[in-house]
Amino acid sequence: MPNCSADEMTFGRLGRRVIEANFRGGAISSDGGLVLLRQLDRRLGLSKAVAQALNDPRAPNRITHALQDLVAQRL
Repeated sequence: MPNCSADEMTFGRLGRRVIEANFRGGAISSDGGLVLLRQLDRRLGLSKAVAQALNDPRAPNRITHALQDLVAQRL
């Protein structure tokens, strides 16, 4: 496990809430940030806006994954 040089990082405020990260969790999963990013993307609509701005030249009858899903995966 890597040694972190900072015990805590503060990212600012969101309304009355302070957004921070600390590294005192011990052996925990690193996937928790993905849940936060997904919720943030849903709230901001970033992947939706990017997908609407892009041209999708694929044949609609052959599409398995929507462009918005592909963009969200890359974020």
